[in-house]
Amino acid sequence: MLASVKAGDDDYAGDVATTEAWNQLSNDPNAQLIDVRTQPEWTFVGMPDLGRLGKRTLFVSWQLYPEMSPNPRFIDDLRDHGIKAGQALYFLCRSGGRSRAAAKAMTAAGFGPCYNIAGGFEGDLDADKHRGQLGGWKAAGLPWVQS
Repeated sequence: MLASVKAGDDDYAGDVATTEAWNQLSNDPNAQLIDVRTQPEWTFVGMPDLGRLGKRTLFVSWQLYPEMSPNPRFIDDLRDHGIKAGQALYFLCRSGGRSRAAAKAMTAAGFGPCYNIAGGFEGDLDADKHRGQLGGWKAAGLPWVQS
């Protein structure tokens, strides 16, 4: 059983730390990481790299750039990529807001367990108002790439 960073409520399985998500992705061959950020974020900020695990991250935007409107095909896009009910899904965004919403939506659609990765890819703002050093995938030293 996963020990959540913050107890989830009935609308998703809960929040997990980045390292816990990495461990679960390592140990569960069916677990999937889904990055819900936008194309510019993937291109300019970087992307999680699951190559060491013999896996690939699934990239499906929760909101569409540049207007940042909700992606009306989000659930269908994930189905089209082979996501199935009963599969552990780990959602990642910049800092945890969009990924939490995605986890809730997928849970409501009958998928999961769905987890939000607390801190996201970049974490919280530090004292200098920069991301990437305080929490999140990058600050945890987990593998990532930049184009």
